[in-house]
Amino acid sequence: MESTLIIILVVILSAILSAAASWFLFRRISNKKLANADDFARRIVSEAEKEAEIKKKEAILEAKEEWYKAKNSFEREIQNKKTEIGKIEKKLNTKEQELTNFKESLLRKERKIEEIGRNNQVREKAIGIRGQELDKLILDQNVQLEKISGMTSEEAKKILIENMTGKAKIEAAAIAKEIKEKAEREAEKEAKEIITLAIQRCAADHTVESTVSVVSLPNDEMKGRIIGREGRNIRSFETATGIDVIVDDTPEAVILSGYDPIRREIARMALEKLVADGRIHPTRIEEVVGKAEKDMEVIIREAGEQAAFDIGIHGLHLEIIKLLGKLHFRTSYGQNVLLHSTEVAILGGIMASELKLDPATAKRAGLLHDIGKAIDRETEGTHTEIGARFLRKYNIDPVIVNAVESHHNDVPMETPYAILVQAADAVSGSRPGARREPLESYIKRLEKLEELADSFKGVSKAYAIQAGREVRVIVECNEIDDLASNVLASDIAAKIEIEMEYPGQIKVTVIREMRSVEYAK
Repeated sequence: MESTLIIILVVILSAILSAAASWFLFRRISNKKLANADDFARRIVSEAEKEAEIKKKEAILEAKEEWYKAKNSFEREIQNKKTEIGKIEKKLNTKEQELTNFKESLLRKERKIEEIGRNNQVREKAIGIRGQELDKLILDQNVQLEKISGMTSEEAKKILIENMTGKAKIEAAAIAKEIKEKAEREAEKEAKEIITLAIQRCAADHTVESTVSVVSLPNDEMKGRIIGREGRNIRSFETATGIDVIVDDTPEAVILSGYDPIRREIARMALEKLVADGRIHPTRIEEVVGKAEKDMEVIIREAGEQAAFDIGIHGLHLEIIKLLGKLHFRTSYGQNVLLHSTEVAILGGIMASELKLDPATAKRAGLLHDIGKAIDRETEGTHTEIGARFLRKYNIDPVIVNAVESHHNDVPMETPYAILVQAADAVSGSRPGARREPLESYIKRLEKLEELADSFKGVSKAYAIQAGREVRVIVECNEIDDLASNVLASDIAAKIEIEMEYPGQIKVTVIREMRSVEYAK
């Protein structure tokens, strides 16, 4: 029992001693680690302080270097400014000297003007005195002349004016004839050369449109499908397009009739698609017509763009391009208006080049001169007035607007370009085969031409010849002399221009003939 206690005590004592030894060793090791950690911390702090000092010195050096650079740059800038200021001061001194010299020159001129003014005043006084003396002398002479002639001054003036008026008319007619002949000799040849050159260099295709379009069918059975049960298909088509469909005995074809060429073309495109598709019923008709209208918008825009591209004109507004495209489906006297406008633009550009004017302006004015015809069905007024009003909305050059508005003499022509457009328009319209004219209007124009010529005093008979392009006027030789014949021709031509509409130009020929007849018996 005692031995057991002793063992237990020994064990407990060993444990206590081991714990004490472990605690002592642990504390020693901890103190050593703390000391090492303190040394390491001190080293880190020391190195950080050294590194910070180095960084500080580097920053100071960099700042000094930047300061020196900024200082040098500022000094260079100051030096440049000083140099510029020196130059400006030198220029100002020069200008000041020039102004001083100019001021002295003005003072000298002012003194000279004052001297001239004083001299003029003296001369005016002398002239006034002489004028009074002359007035008195003229008055005395008039009184003596009235006594000698037995007439008052008013009566003498009236007689003198009548005599001088008659003589002036004769002399004016002679001078007018001479000037006209000279102008014709000098200008006609050059004008013919310019116009001929323009015509030769202008090459354009021409088409003749009518009020009907023909659509070919694969067979006559298709006519029944176009008409539909109780005519419902044809009624739907006519309602959707606004165009009349004529189904007659023409083999394998139907006719589309309407005055609106664009709607007629839409109807033609839609009907061809329906025939090719084979499905023809009211719903399908509305669908195809709507698609054809969209396709037509594209075609119109492309036609306008192509016309502008062919002429070499760029920068036109889209709405103007669309109206140009619509002119492709418009005709005037059987002449396609877009092709006519293109031809006028080409002719005008060539003539402008020959006359040393701007060809681009002439081309633009020529291309747009009939733009009003694209919307004259929808708006009241002449196509020139409508076109000018439309172009002003898009800030088109006033020179071009005046050319458009004045090419039928509705308003005065303000520039040479207006004259060129009118001339090119007449050349394009008067070309043989370019236009067609109904027989009735042709006969009325001839009768009107003869009637206008017959309305003048002294005219014996008038004849319209060469399809209305010339009128020959025979005058009474006892009433009209040679000089008065020239005046009569000009008066007839002026009246024709005012009161008639005609393509091209009309030549007026006045014939005066004296015949003496005797018989030998």
